[in-house]
Amino acid sequence: MEQLPNSRTEPDGSAVIRVLSYNIRSLRDDTDALARVIKACAPDLVLLQEAPRFFRWRKKLTRLARAADLVLLSGGGTAAGPALLCSLRATVERTEDVLLPLTPGRHRRGLATAVVRIGGARLGVLSTHLSLDADERHEQAGLLLDRLAALGVTHAVAGGDLNERPGGRTFRRLGDGLRDCWTAAPWGGEYTFPAAAPDRRIDAVFVTEGVEVLGCGVPSGLPGVAEDDLRAATDHLPVLTALRVPATA
Repeated sequence: MEQLPNSRTEPDGSAVIRVLSYNIRSLRDDTDALARVIKACAPDLVLLQEAPRFFRWRKKLTRLARAADLVLLSGGGTAAGPALLCSLRATVERTEDVLLPLTPGRHRRGLATAVVRIGGARLGVLSTHLSLDADERHEQAGLLLDRLAALGVTHAVAGGDLNERPGGRTFRRLGDGLRDCWTAAPWGGEYTFPAAAPDRRIDAVFVTEGVEVLGCGVPSGLPGVAEDDLRAATDHLPVLTALRVPATA
């Protein structure tokens, strides 16, 4: 497997970072395996979906973050599932959890967002988990793009569980406004679900123009990432992305 770049700050202030997107199924599986996978990926930012939302959800997320040598940045119960973790390399400028309009009889959906500085770079960050309903999902993609634009940053990364394969109209809508990192620089595995026998890509990471994608995919074969852990951690496989974010002028 080709090596994915390690995190670093370049002499010009630009930041090479690792971003991990992961649906963790409310921590209902092997949380030790989950923490090992996250830690082995050495991410600067983690975009979680299906984080715990109810009883002691913050404590559970904080415990997971600590086990992976990270800290809880935002989201969880206050964002209806999406959450953000970060390494101590990130300086947090602001965070905001957003609840999307609720359709009666369906699950509440939300966005976990933040603006961080890493090295000389300033970056907007967003995690989401889109609806199972096609029309609602398409509408939520538009709200995601609006919210990303409202962060007021030049560079941003957004990712999550889209509940849709590439080629679907919601996937295309996001791809029209953002760059799909797997398409830009495929690395590792492609399919993310189900973890036991993956046959589709429904989890993805996107970036705005100006962010260089150095590699993106499922980190199967990455040193320290055990196949048994990937299958035991949750029902999705993670998406690991390496990016180079220009320094903020």
